[in-house]
Amino acid sequence: MTLEQLRIFIAVAEQQHMTRAASGLNLTQSATSAAIAALESRYDVRLFDRVGRGIVLTQAGRDFLEEARAVVARARAAAQALDDIAGLKRGALSIAASQTVGNYWLPPRLLAFQRNYPGIALQVTIANTEQVARAVRDGHADLGLVEGEIDDPLLTNDRIDGDSLAIVVGKRHPWIGTTQIAENKLTTTGWILRERGSGTRSMFEAALRDIGVDPSSLDVKLELPSNEAIRAAVESSDYATAISDLVVAPSLAAGTLHRVRFELPRRSFCVLRHREHSGGQAEKAMLAALYAE
Repeated sequence: MTLEQLRIFIAVAEQQHMTRAASGLNLTQSATSAAIAALESRYDVRLFDRVGRGIVLTQAGRDFLEEARAVVARARAAAQALDDIAGLKRGALSIAASQTVGNYWLPPRLLAFQRNYPGIALQVTIANTEQVARAVRDGHADLGLVEGEIDDPLLTNDRIDGDSLAIVVGKRHPWIGTTQIAENKLTTTGWILRERGSGTRSMFEAALRDIGVDPSSLDVKLELPSNEAIRAAVESSDYATAISDLVVAPSLAAGTLHRVRFELPRRSFCVLRHREHSGGQAEKAMLAALYAE
């Protein structure tokens, strides 16, 4: 049974005339008759009785007409759904983002995307960089956005402009007022840092190695899995941290944290995609919106 056969059957049933139905469908009468005959033969049931020069539905035909109309309507709805998805009128997109990206960089871009595509449902999860990569690799997220580059043969890494790491201290720290911190001073204070596996921690340690400082030589007093927790802890302590300038911007403006003059490289964020994931229209639109910033 095909959709075309169902459409022909419905037309014949509504017209109760083979020739008029064929004309309305832009088919030959023989093709129309063959489609009805194929249905009746395949299921060994008579759908029409021939009465004089006309035809009328049998009881089986009347019962089947209701089901045929429902199937064709569902097929029409499915086709409309595909049209809507292709036109970005409906659809869904799953995004996993690491903490700095997800909490600070991504939200205004998601709002801009939804203003343009209100029919696209967005599902966003926030985790650390390794967890985001795993979500994309396992197919639980269409896109991943992280601070650190991921070395995974199943994932693509595309760079996008990100943020800068900043070394900041609270009001009680002895570095307040210091014009410049030398590399050898980094080991003279306690540190509160993100957990291992986070992009922020990985980028900071890579920057230290680039200037000849062994990350293991730092006196790490506390590791926390939240940027907000680190910001609050540093504000109330005499320890330092290295954190995204996006995270500490409000605290710097309020004077509860102070940025130490120590140059750390600007970093890119990475957009992760599975190499075997083709991506739909919504994903392509989101990527275009992110790269347009």
